[in-house]
Amino acid sequence: MQLQQLAADLTVPDGAGSLAISGLTADSRQVLPGFLFAALKGVHADGAGFAVQAAAAGAVAILCAQDAVAGLRGQLPETVVLLGCEDPRRSLALMAARFHAAQPQVVVAVTGTSGKTSVAEFTRQIFQSAGHKSASLGTLGTVTADGQGYGGLTTPDPVGLHKELDRLARDHVTHLALEASSHGLDQHRLDGVRLTAAAFTNLGRDHMDYHPTVEDYLTAKLRLFRDLLPKGGTVVVDPGEKYADRVISIAQDRGLQLLTVGETGKTLKLTGLRPSGFGQVLTLETPRGNYTVTLPLIGRFQVSNALTAAGLAIASGLDTGPVLRALENIKGAPGRLEFSGKTKSGGLVVVDYAHKPDALENALAALRPFASGRLGVIIGAGGDRDPGKRQLMGKAAQERADFVIVTDDNPRSEDPALIRKAVLKGAPAAREIADRAEAIREGVRQLKAGDILCVAGKGHETGQIVGNRVLPFSDHDAVAEAIAEQESAMETGA
Repeated sequence: MQLQQLAADLTVPDGAGSLAISGLTADSRQVLPGFLFAALKGVHADGAGFAVQAAAAGAVAILCAQDAVAGLRGQLPETVVLLGCEDPRRSLALMAARFHAAQPQVVVAVTGTSGKTSVAEFTRQIFQSAGHKSASLGTLGTVTADGQGYGGLTTPDPVGLHKELDRLARDHVTHLALEASSHGLDQHRLDGVRLTAAAFTNLGRDHMDYHPTVEDYLTAKLRLFRDLLPKGGTVVVDPGEKYADRVISIAQDRGLQLLTVGETGKTLKLTGLRPSGFGQVLTLETPRGNYTVTLPLIGRFQVSNALTAAGLAIASGLDTGPVLRALENIKGAPGRLEFSGKTKSGGLVVVDYAHKPDALENALAALRPFASGRLGVIIGAGGDRDPGKRQLMGKAAQERADFVIVTDDNPRSEDPALIRKAVLKGAPAAREIADRAEAIREGVRQLKAGDILCVAGKGHETGQIVGNRVLPFSDHDAVAEAIAEQESAMETGA
């Protein structure tokens, strides 16, 4: 692609417009001959410091902040084109959208503190049930009806994201649901995505290691509705959620279509809810009539997630009746209140991704009605992340569960003992077991008939991050091994 087409919103130096660009990257280690290198300022390093390395690797153009141009000009060969701009992150995203131009016909996005993965995956399943080739993209990687690839970031970098959108479109995926994280929105990773609808789930405490205040965190989330959703798009929201009024206000100010769900919603109004086995029966009022839906999931929060997903599907043009019928066959996202095993004594083990106080409270509240005996939980807290939520995690666990075990959960570069100590301040009655596998073994050993153990924090993850290494570890595998050991011990009388 020619530089003048790629950088259509920027001023290209005279004579450089016809320069051929063969690829884009913000990682100097990935530069190949003919690439444009985006020298972005990061938290730990400034990409301008790697411009010379990028040029040596074959970069023919450098995108950078306007104030970095003068300093770089004397360091680079005269043949390298410098493109200065006020917001290089946004410019890179728009370039990526032009370079990898194909996108699925319908793209919807969901943001919020909790529920993004479930909403995206539920929406994908609803699209699929309607006969559309569909995918979801986020914490679980890219998920289709054919399989999935696990990923580490909720929202990939803009080049990776647009490259993936292009690949999906060329694979004939027509409908996509993606997660929009606060980091991704704040760093313009989703700019250039052509959205049909966008949803807001909720806002709790998270990412305070990145956002200075809750207001900054919310402002990042609101970019989805204020800046990215185009005119004619639809906003899906539950008016009963805290901060939903801010989302609704933006929708009204911009003249966007508004689709509301939940007990105070108008499009999918929840008028009744009762448990039914390991599921729930919903009564709904809609402009198309009243419906009774049996949702095969537990937890009030899953009702909200399911209705939000249904709202996104309806906003995308699907009929209300088939959408609501599709909810009756919904499968939970991996690692979200996922059944992991049953002991011979009759205890159940559930794995959940909850690693925030609100999410942990919701998970335990959902499990409590099904525990005729005790409800236990294993928790930890991630290193190099918001330290303020660690004590809150402990407090939520102690208030909601009958027994608590505090263990390690991705300590990263921090001292895991200090992380556990902070969690234990909120749960002084908890037992501390550093080794996660041993913590799970002990939790399983404690189970009796009617008891439920929730192993929280990692969900679908298959690694434990210690220092700069990712050590293989799966809560599901650890649970299976613990149950097998217990059964073996019972058989041998040990």
